[in-house]
Amino acid sequence: MTDAGVRSSISRLRTAGLRSGRRPVGQNVGRLGVTLALAFVVLAAGAGYWQVWRAQELSTAPDDPAVVAAARHVVRGQIKDRTGTVLAASRRDANGEPYRVYTDPSMSPVIGYASRFFGTAGLEHTYDAQLTGVLSPDPVQQLLAKFQGNRADPQDLTLTISLRLQRAAQRMLGGDKGAVVMLDPSTGEVLAMVSGPTYDASAVANPATAQKAFARLQADKDKPLLNRAVQGLYVPGSTFKIVTSMAALSSGAITTSTTYPQQPRAEETGLLVSGFRVRDGHHPFTDDRALNYPEAVEVSCNIYFALTGLRTGGARLADWAGRVGFGHQIPFDLPTAVSQVTNGGGKFGGGFKDAVEVANAAYGQAEVLATPIQMALVASTVANEGVEIKPQLVKSFSSDRDGTRTVGPQQMADVLTPDVAGEIKSAMERAVEGDFGKLFTPGAAVPGIPTAGKTGTAQLAAGEPHSWFIGFAPVDHPRVAIAVIVENAGHGASRAAPMAGDLMQLYFETFGK
Repeated sequence: MTDAGVRSSISRLRTAGLRSGRRPVGQNVGRLGVTLALAFVVLAAGAGYWQVWRAQELSTAPDDPAVVAAARHVVRGQIKDRTGTVLAASRRDANGEPYRVYTDPSMSPVIGYASRFFGTAGLEHTYDAQLTGVLSPDPVQQLLAKFQGNRADPQDLTLTISLRLQRAAQRMLGGDKGAVVMLDPSTGEVLAMVSGPTYDASAVANPATAQKAFARLQADKDKPLLNRAVQGLYVPGSTFKIVTSMAALSSGAITTSTTYPQQPRAEETGLLVSGFRVRDGHHPFTDDRALNYPEAVEVSCNIYFALTGLRTGGARLADWAGRVGFGHQIPFDLPTAVSQVTNGGGKFGGGFKDAVEVANAAYGQAEVLATPIQMALVASTVANEGVEIKPQLVKSFSSDRDGTRTVGPQQMADVLTPDVAGEIKSAMERAVEGDFGKLFTPGAAVPGIPTAGKTGTAQLAAGEPHSWFIGFAPVDHPRVAIAVIVENAGHGASRAAPMAGDLMQLYFETFGK
């Protein structure tokens, strides 16, 4: 065949290929190259994501093989209180393997335990990778660690907690169930976090006693393994009036001079809301005078706050409660239960069912539930001129290789304007220092230091009410905020208020006025 004939044949084949829908070989090869290139890009991106972006998270997870191996064989770093007192250290058994020993049972709900049989809990779980030295606080050292033969560099944790305050709070709580949270409003440092009843973490960590000790704790009906300070959900009673105050004053629903003409009469007959009567004891010392906002806080008037809740509305009440943390898990060193203003699902606004629920929720009843740490944050936010600071338990990390890294304060939210915070702060001061307020908060005032606060008597379906108090001191430049709950202990004035006063006084004796 001649050259012209060959070219003619090739031309006919190309024409036939095009007519049959087949692409030329060159185009197919090009498309295949692009596809392979994209596949390699995706693979590279995935490898980078897992090996770089998520590397630290994966390598420090409690179930990571390196963490699990280190937990059994590495001598964990020490845990100390803010003054350097050792709270957790390690010993070796007859086989030479380390196990944990804990200084004080009051710290068990916070520190938790590290056990060969039952794993880790509390801060021992949260900072497992740091305590075993798998994770370095220095990003460069952490990157280089994977190329080193001996990766372990156990870190010591220095906590924000004062063991003196911690022991005192546990002693005051005694054999009762409940919780105490004390913190610095300007830094978020937790000064004390007590949950009662507590337990002996050393017995769980010691291989010789672990099995029996843990079985007893699991069978205990008082649930000592539950950290009530962060996991306990309680009806907050009148302490929630401070959250209602945030919503009402910030939204403009009321001012500090707002009064309700029907309030004095309703104290005697009950406030009728959609067929339901909101009850409140009459305050004879206020005569038949309609109370304004600070007066209503001082005498803890349920009728005033039910009316304020209705005027504010469910949507705004839920919204402002959410701004201070309700409805969300609090970012914290330990897992926290989610506080709520309602079970939700209602169509009245904010998830409330109807006006009756809003009226009762406004003074801390209905379906409102709160953790003690949430209510401590409510108090500290007011104390800190409306700025909510992230609570923290760890003050610093330190190790031989990396030195010391300090953990600084972090702002969570601007919840209130300074003006609104000041109005609430002034009303809370009256609730402790005022002539009538003293009747409701005996023992809460710190001698010689202006103190602000609010009691709560949380009514339950059965049994005695919970005793609550939240507050802070000094009023002008607050240095300590507190939340106390004692389960089934009656009125807020009976247990929680005097406990809070004594603990705040001890704070100033410890750290100075």
